[in-house]
Amino acid sequence: MIIGIIGAMEEEVQSLIDFMDVEEKKEISSMVFYRGKLGKKEVVVVQSGIGKVNMAVCTQILVDIYHVNQLINTGIAGGLYQDINIGDIVISSDTLQHDMDATGFGYKLGEIPRMESSIFQAEEELVKLAKEVCEEVNPDIQCFIGRVVSGDQFISSSEKKKELIDVFQGYCAEMEGAAMAQVAYLNKIPFVILRAISDKADNSATEDYPAFEKKAIKHILRLVRGILDRE
Repeated sequence: MIIGIIGAMEEEVQSLIDFMDVEEKKEISSMVFYRGKLGKKEVVVVQSGIGKVNMAVCTQILVDIYHVNQLINTGIAGGLYQDINIGDIVISSDTLQHDMDATGFGYKLGEIPRMESSIFQAEEELVKLAKEVCEEVNPDIQCFIGRVVSGDQFISSSEKKKELIDVFQGYCAEMEGAAMAQVAYLNKIPFVILRAISDKADNSATEDYPAFEKKAIKHILRLVRGILDRE
């Protein structure tokens, strides 16, 4: 079993690398892949960069070159669901791309033309495990299972936030997860997305993000390490 762990930013993955027994460090497509052990698990940890294209390239490399059997995408996101607070964690039930717009061809907003599915389901056992672990290692916060909506946009307006809730029933919004999920779906690799909430994805988002980023990352790192210890 080889687990691919992807974060979008350096801050999200550096702490994991610090705890790893790194056996190989290799740069591919301007991304640095760290292969080794985290606890007793064989892992490949990598910073994808921000946005869906970076994430898709990164995920396919993990599949083709490192032959991962499982994918975990860690990171931070803007909260959408009303009961989610800054610092809480959302575990993906499923995910979609909210900025996919082929409505001019008769598709619904978010639907990917000529694909059997545009909503990608996370692996149920991974979701269940993540929820159990999160409640154990992060008792000071709430943990939700819900839809992660992705797009190449930083959501920072109340109007856009309302749309993502009303149209897509999103629990949180970010910029990479659904791209990983689509690649995982095409390659039949189980996945889960873990998102700590760094802001409320509304008009306060640009102010909240810097202040709460470090706190959010701390919670997500506890969760990832807890999953690897338990799995």
